[in-house]
Amino acid sequence: MPKCDMPPGSLVLLILRVLRSGTLHGYAIAQRIHVVSSEVLQVEEGSLYPALQKILLKGWVTSEWGISETNRKVRFYRLTPAGRKRLESELSDYERVHAAIRSVLRTA
Repeated sequence: MPKCDMPPGSLVLLILRVLRSGTLHGYAIAQRIHVVSSEVLQVEEGSLYPALQKILLKGWVTSEWGISETNRKVRFYRLTPAGRKRLESELSDYERVHAAIRSVLRTA
């Protein structure tokens, strides 16, 4: 199945949602999104790490260095209370827009 581009602005939402389940390093975040999306969505490093840096600066996640399962030094990311609040806001906005798009597709 060919790879699909993510809608603009959805990467932060997906990262926050994946981190709600627990602490992960960058590559694991990308892999989790890929697997959970039935291998439809693929997050490239060139998009992932700038998005992680952005949400770090906003205080939605924290990070700490550690060792991965492959014995490499990696940065682990954890959702903060502010990140949980932002996730709920993003999910609400997504559901509202998604419902509006469905309505237009059904009736237009």
